[in-house]
Amino acid sequence: MAGTFAVLGLGTAVWGARLPAVQAAAHAGAGQLGLVLLGAAAGAVTGLKVGGRLADTHGPSRLLIGPAVALGFTLVLLGQCRALPSLIVGAMLFGLANGLLDIAMNSAAVNCERAFRRPIMGSFHAAYSGGGLCGALLAATTTWIPHTLLFATVGMLTVLAAIAAVPSVRRAGCLDEALESTEVTARRSPASFPRAAVWLLGAMAAAVLLGEGAAADWAAVHLTDLDASQAVAAAAFAVYSAAMAAGRLCADRLITRYGAPAVVRAGTGLAAAGLGVGLAVGTVPAALVGWMVLGLGLSTAFPCMITAAGRAGPGAVSTVAAAGNLGKLTGPAAIGALAAPTSLPAALALPVVLAAAVALASHRALRSSWQ
Repeated sequence: MAGTFAVLGLGTAVWGARLPAVQAAAHAGAGQLGLVLLGAAAGAVTGLKVGGRLADTHGPSRLLIGPAVALGFTLVLLGQCRALPSLIVGAMLFGLANGLLDIAMNSAAVNCERAFRRPIMGSFHAAYSGGGLCGALLAATTTWIPHTLLFATVGMLTVLAAIAAVPSVRRAGCLDEALESTEVTARRSPASFPRAAVWLLGAMAAAVLLGEGAAADWAAVHLTDLDASQAVAAAAFAVYSAAMAAGRLCADRLITRYGAPAVVRAGTGLAAAGLGVGLAVGTVPAALVGWMVLGLGLSTAFPCMITAAGRAGPGAVSTVAAAGNLGKLTGPAAIGALAAPTSLPAALALPVVLAAAVALASHRALRSSWQ
């Protein structure tokens, strides 16, 4: 299961870290790049909607292999795109596979956490961040090879890894069936966990993952605009991913000791301050530190929201995960649209504002679900 999170993080990081090369190959400006990211978001919306229904009907584990294979092949396709229309279509297919896989793995992770009866969601998301870190480092250290070759290599390795995981996924399917037939942990009733609380968690998840999407798709571009070298620009997402992975490795212990509301409030407040200062200073070192602090601060928020939603059942998990990924995939496109008439640093103030809003709302949203 952790391998699925790592594979998705790897593919997303490679795509985001080498986005300037993709942009140059298609001769696309900031506004046109925003259209490409919007295409990815449109595909993801479809994947999230269809994936949520399939996971609820057939069990999430049965939805892990196919989207992982599709993710690998679409990454290969994206490396071959040289024109804006083909790049948009490729991004839509990439987003579709991303959405299907994301819903499946988060729903399956909730089942695992229910079976273990202790906080482990942070560890799963640490695997995602670890995959993102590996992908960003790989992209940063292979700038001397064409992005087409990198995308093809990572894409085919993803396909092979998905095929090799078939036996493990079959065992996870047995867990899904066991949890359907017997309650491992008590779920909250609708009266104690109202629908409004689920939507609030979804809105917060969208705000948090918008920051993650901004780091994946715009950090390298931001550093490039500050005249950083190609290697340093690609390393921006690497430092973000390293900080997020470190935070998530500690997440389960921190949540056990201090509680999710306090951990999320402190983390998102730190994220807003860190990136805000990095943008205001406007130098390459400050920007790198800003992206690193953003990753550390946001690291615990989304896993806590998934676990909180899981206490209301799989439908709530699908809602929160879908809302979060909608923010992750539409947010970068919104940043591109804002950057066209203003500037990229001004547009990147959006994740700063949203992280601060999550810090203010976290106590109310998470308090009842963690009592």
